Parts: sequence; C-alpha cells; structure tokens
Amino acid sequence: MAARAFWQGQIRLALVSIPVEIYSASKTGAKISFNQIHEPSGKRIKYEKVVPGIGPADRDEIIKGYEVSKGEYILLEEEEIEAVKIESRNTLELVQFVDSCEIDPLYFEKPYYVAPKDELAEEAFVVLREALRKAGKVALGQLSVRGSEKLVAIKPCGKGLLLETLRYADEVRKGQSFFSDIDDAKPKKELLDLATTLIKQKSAPFDASEFEDRYVDALRKLIDKKAKSKSNKAIIEDAGDAEAPGGNVIDLMAALKKSVDGKASKPKAAAKRKKSA
Repeated sequence: MAARAFWQGQIRLALVSIPVEIYSASKTGAKISFNQIHEPSGKRIKYEKVVPGIGPADRDEIIKGYEVSKGEYILLEEEEIEAVKIESRNTLELVQFVDSCEIDPLYFEKPYYVAPKDELAEEAFVVLREALRKAGKVALGQLSVRGSEKLVAIKPCGKGLLLETLRYADEVRKGQSFFSDIDDAKPKKELLDLATTLIKQKSAPFDASEFEDRYVDALRKLIDKKAKSKSNKAIIEDAGDAEAPGGNVIDLMAALKKSVDGKASKPKAAAKRKKSA
C-alpha cells in the first residue's frame, strides 16, 4: 500500500515556492498493544464516561474544561475552541537558517520525509536541498496543520529533505535542576584513561539494525506459542539470570581493567539478534 502524505503544500523561500509532499518517517506497527478483556466472557472491556455521585453522562452533556486550581475549571464551548484554532495553510515559509549543532536534541520530536510533489517541482527542490547542504544549515519554519502550528526544522536527507517537528521552549524541562546534586570533583586520571580506552575499543559506525527490541520479540514469541497451544494457561519463562546479591558494589578500577582486557561481554553479542527466517 502506498504511503499516505501527512501534508501537501508548498515550501516557500522568499519568492520561490516549491510544491512538496510530507510523509511520516516513523511507524508504530512494530509495537504490540493490548486490549483489556473480561476473562469469564472473553469480551472486550469498554469504558463509560461517568460523573462521580451521578452516574453515566450523555455525550451532549460533556464540555471541555481547563483546571485552574484543584476542582476549579474554566469551561470552554467547542465553538470557542474552534475559533482560536490556527487556519490550516498550504504554505510552509522558511524564515530562518541555523547550524544544525545549534539545536539541542531535546527539542527534536518526530521526523518526516519531504519529497517534491511532481517533476516540475524537482529543480527548485534540488536547488534548496543542495544550498542547505553547501551552507551547512538547517531551515526553520512553522507548519500549520490540523488546527495547530508546529515549529519545524528542514535539512538535506540523501536525495530528499528531512523535516523534524520541534518542541517549543516551554515544552522542554531544563536539566540543571536534576544535576545540581552531582559532585563537581574530576575523576582520577587512571580511571578516565581506562574508560576512554574502553569507549575507543567499542566504537563503531551506528547501524540501527544491530539492535532489536527484545521485549517485543519475546512478546511475539509468547503470543505465537499461546496461539498454537490454544490454551489460556499462563506460560512463564525465565527472562534471564538475576543479578548476584551486592552486584552494584564493585571495584571500579578492576571492572574497567577487566573490560579493556576483553574479558567483559561484547555489546553486539547481547544486543544483536537476527530474526529467524
């Protein structure tokens, strides 16, 4: 099945408009989700909207409310909310260009692929892509879609462009409050040298296919096993060896030396598991 465009419109750079299509670069199909089932009947659980002390509420009795203090709400009609929604626009204007290193990874939210809409748009599309690549810059703009406005960053991605939605400043927590109790003392040089050597030994180009979600794999095997057995009995399997008592109390120097000498388990042996044919 052909991918469905998340957004269609045009990217505008000054007086130049480029018709494009935007597609989601991620997928959720690999994840496993569960439904809640009433075991005696085998039927799926459904939820009712209930008012405490009153009972089930009709759909036309429900209104949106914003909690301003405990138990106190500002009530908003659907018409009021609709009135302030951002009008969907078919133009994404590039308003600023920054170095990619200037954007903290904390701000990146979700990736999308950007492709020219047709052959007529290709020339301008390629010019924009190569200009960004040559300048080493990322383009910023705001994409209006589904009633809201997203801050986005666009950069070259192979023969196309990659658009990433960004969090706004008030959506990101500052990390310093979590790190304030960490000691300012510098590590011992010998420990630092051993850790650096270990990092160099285990350095390699990133390849996402080297890693798989072991939990999802185990769930799929469990589901297949229960489907074949046609049984509702629980199937419990040991997930692995438990840590030895006191396992967190270690000699850091000895552990680093042992790791550098190659006596510790290698990461690929633990992380890489090819799917069975």
